Amino acid sequence: MCPGTTPASTTTASPALPGARGATRPDPAAAPLEPLASTPRRTTAAPPAPEDHPLTPLLAATLSALGEGAAARGGPLPAGGPTAVAAALRGALGPVLPEEGTGATEALRAVVRAVAEGAADPADPLCAAHLHCPPLALAAAADLAASVLNPSMDSWDQAPAASVLEDEVTAVLAAEVHPAAASPDALVTTGGTESNQLALLLARERARPAPVRLICGENAHHSLHRAAWLLGLPAPLTVPAPTGTLDPAALAEACAAAPTDGPLLVVATAGTTDAGLIDPLHTVADLCDRFGARLHVDAAYGGPLLLSERHRHLLDGLDRAHTVTLDLHKLGWQPVAAGLLTVRDAADLAPLGHRADYLNADDDTEAGLPDLLGRSLRTTRRPDILKVAVTLRALGRRGLAAHLDAVCALAHTFAAQITARPGLELYAEPAISTVLFRPTAATDDQVALVRRRLLTEGRAVLGRARLGGRLWLKATLLNPHATPDDLAALLDLVEGPTH
Repeated sequence: MCPGTTPASTTTASPALPGARGATRPDPAAAPLEPLASTPRRTTAAPPAPEDHPLTPLLAATLSALGEGAAARGGPLPAGGPTAVAAALRGALGPVLPEEGTGATEALRAVVRAVAEGAADPADPLCAAHLHCPPLALAAAADLAASVLNPSMDSWDQAPAASVLEDEVTAVLAAEVHPAAASPDALVTTGGTESNQLALLLARERARPAPVRLICGENAHHSLHRAAWLLGLPAPLTVPAPTGTLDPAALAEACAAAPTDGPLLVVATAGTTDAGLIDPLHTVADLCDRFGARLHVDAAYGGPLLLSERHRHLLDGLDRAHTVTLDLHKLGWQPVAAGLLTVRDAADLAPLGHRADYLNADDDTEAGLPDLLGRSLRTTRRPDILKVAVTLRALGRRGLAAHLDAVCALAHTFAAQITARPGLELYAEPAISTVLFRPTAATDDQVALVRRRLLTEGRAVLGRARLGGRLWLKATLLNPHATPDDLAALLDLVEGPTH
């Protein structure tokens, strides 16, 4: 394991930063709070030592509060359910806007501790409900740097270096997804929902004035239907997915029967939300070629498998898509948000171009200042690419692949443990790192009760999925440091309430 690549966890208190002096340093709360100066004035001969940085005592207070909150929580989730958690938070918070402020250190200790105590900790092996990853410590540190520098990625004069970094990193990631394309590109987004919406927008603009027709499986992410509604597109044609993946025969029928007044946009999924399943991408791409349809693949979950030699074959055909959604705050272990939309042809991004004289005046652009406004529908946006760049450099392809391979192997270990217990039933072998299972003799209502009991007790966080007409417990394994013993303990908890 590379140094600094451990997922950041609030389960254990983190050590104080080197150079922190605690009580020997002045409390920043004793002086008026001022905007953070990350660099010395030009008249300063040398940068300040770490112990003299205004962040140092604040970081020590924050890390201490994180550890205290996690210790008070004592598990993957606070016990008591929504009412108890809300009461505890409100009690710790007190007045939201007091007449007199409490000072920086006290505010950090009180609020951060309260939120940590009431948090769902994705680094806890028993917190496995969603695509909610434990972020890498180094990525969290890089995210702090992004907050301190605070560039806004909407004009070059606000983000000179960060804009270049974004260009460099997105170019590399776009080429990973579209290796044979002449001019691939990628935009940084807040995640799969924004990426899917952008993909539909680009398809709509390319189809103008004809209406683009969206065809997706019933296994597709809900954001696609919402995006069609927001963009004023015709109601999507939804194709059956009886086995959890898009049915090619049904897709062919839908394409053949679709109205002919506009082009088709077919959406496939590489890593479904319910079971982590991957649609037959080559087959879907063949059908798109046959019917002249544009192809978008929502690979928010499964996309990072491209970095694993062992698992990249699961995404064969992904490169044939015109656009691809990719999230690195899932199987990339980044703090939220770290989404991407890749495009096979950079020319497809032209409709996003926009002019605002104070950000990208024509004469500034002609003089060589880069135009950033067409890189997003958002104006102000964070340099989320910074944490991604740090992670890619620190771990490299092999380090990330090791994490990917570890969680996939863990899912198969978990599936084997389930099948070895007569009281449990496995839905299917995992496609990526999601495992569906249920107590064998339980009704759907009992399955739901098991999940809610574990949540209320704060002992485990499992999701739920309905497939094949039945309700299943869902474990989404994203912690590469979880062990088989952790998984066995999770199964013991599930079986306990049914005995």
